[in-house]
Amino acid sequence: MNHDQCSADEGPNPSVINIEQSAGCNMYFRKAVWTGCYAQMTLMCIPVCGNVGMEIHEDTDQFVRVEHGRGLVKMGFCQCDMECERQIGKGDVVFVPAGTWHDIVNVGRCPLKLSSVYSPAHHPKGTIQQTKEN
Repeated sequence: MNHDQCSADEGPNPSVINIEQSAGCNMYFRKAVWTGCYAQMTLMCIPVCGNVGMEIHEDTDQFVRVEHGRGLVKMGFCQCDMECERQIGKGDVVFVPAGTWHDIVNVGRCPLKLSSVYSPAHHPKGTIQQTKEN
């Protein structure tokens, strides 16, 4: 049941993870660390001046926590009108309701490390995306 940052996605088995340590060590743009029947946790590493990319999840709520670094989150119900824009830093969380356009931009001087919970799961079990492009 113990899980380290190098392990494969162990969901839906019971698991314990130190999320701050695992996020700090993660160098992948996106890595699924646990995928269950109703939720999923991923880690993200956004390079300096990089971003997650404008996206919307029609049927998925998302919870994002900043583990390391500084960012700017933009959210709105229309892609052309992002009415919520906030600076975020270590320990801050972002709640993204299903059907909300959103993006997170790294505005710091080091990689932005995020953990994210999707409900229901959004990415295939075991997803590892080395860069934003692949």
